[in-house]
Amino acid sequence: MRILVTGGAGFIGSHLCERLLNEGHEVICLDNFFTGRKENIYHLMSNPRFEVIRHDVVQPILLEVDQIYNLACPASPVHYQYNPVKTVKTNVMGTINMLGLAKRVKARILQASTSEVYGDPQVHPQTEDYWGNVNPIGVRSCYDEGKRVAETLMMDYHRQNKVDTRIARIFNTYGPRMLENDGRVVSNFIVQALRGEELTVYGSGAQTRSFCYVDDLVEGLIRLMNTEAEDIHLPVNLGNPGEFTIRELAEEVARLCGREVRVRYCPLPQDDPRQRRPDITRAERLLGWRPTVPLREGLQKTIAYFAERIDRERRA
Repeated sequence: MRILVTGGAGFIGSHLCERLLNEGHEVICLDNFFTGRKENIYHLMSNPRFEVIRHDVVQPILLEVDQIYNLACPASPVHYQYNPVKTVKTNVMGTINMLGLAKRVKARILQASTSEVYGDPQVHPQTEDYWGNVNPIGVRSCYDEGKRVAETLMMDYHRQNKVDTRIARIFNTYGPRMLENDGRVVSNFIVQALRGEELTVYGSGAQTRSFCYVDDLVEGLIRLMNTEAEDIHLPVNLGNPGEFTIRELAEEVARLCGREVRVRYCPLPQDDPRQRRPDITRAERLLGWRPTVPLREGLQKTIAYFAERIDRERRA
């Protein structure tokens, strides 16, 4: 097939492009390189079935494709709060443009939504029928509400225009090709530990997250895109149901990096969720999917990636 991946030079997008190429598809990677990096896709450039277009999804584009994975949007608070209006535009206008393209060429489209649609959840673990607890005027709302509107658009294009849609609610994902400066907890801890710095913990460290290795997530996205089922257009949680406190994660990272645990506590950012764990019953039933990479194994691969980058930095 001919497949478009928006945000294809990003952390998750680059892994998805690589996997789709390995399966024999033609892949068009579309990225404005705000948080995406060319080095994430350098190794794919020599593949004759791979094409890169520098383009912002806020502007319409005409392409002939069979499938669209719409991953374009900065996904960490540091980056999506840098230009919140642009974040909303990417989520709303970008999704409208991609849905318009899907409608025009009769392509199937998958929207990368997020566990942030649940906000600071009052239901635990989170199931897809939970409507969430989002602050619509807070500093995170450009992303949270932007993704919620993107889901609205997907459902309305499906109902009104019969567009073949899929919605993946992605929970915390980690792995090689994360940005060092994205402010996410896994990359923060690993980079700080490798540099011999104190690990920055926001709040008490008792808040929880569930961490899914990127290869598991990509498998889930591809299964969701290619599964036929009556209610497949409704949202599907993709994440790891294993739940860890932030303090536990800090201790595990320090141990795997061969460092003693030294922690610096900082105030909790506004609207930061206290707990986050997906109920993946729906993904298991519809897709036969559940994560297979244990946290320790995934962290070892991620640490090796960052260790090499930091070593290169030092030598330069």
